Amino acid sequence: MVKLNLEELLLKNGRSRYWLVTQLESNYTVINRMIHGETTAISFSTIEKLLRLFNCRIDELFVDDGKKASR
Repeated sequence: MVKLNLEELLLKNGRSRYWLVTQLESNYTVINRMIHGETTAISFSTIEKLLRLFNCRIDELFVDDGKKASR
């Protein structure tokens, strides 16, 4: 299953979840769902923001955890 690599990117960049919440103008529930792979959809604008915030490539933002997605 493909998921966001946010926890590693936060650690790598020395940033907190609070920082991410404020940068995305979001809330902890949404950010925690993104970090824990519980998000079912993400907008292109959010993907673009995350790429800019972490100064990373798309293949660094998304990872495959090796699990099959449940239907």
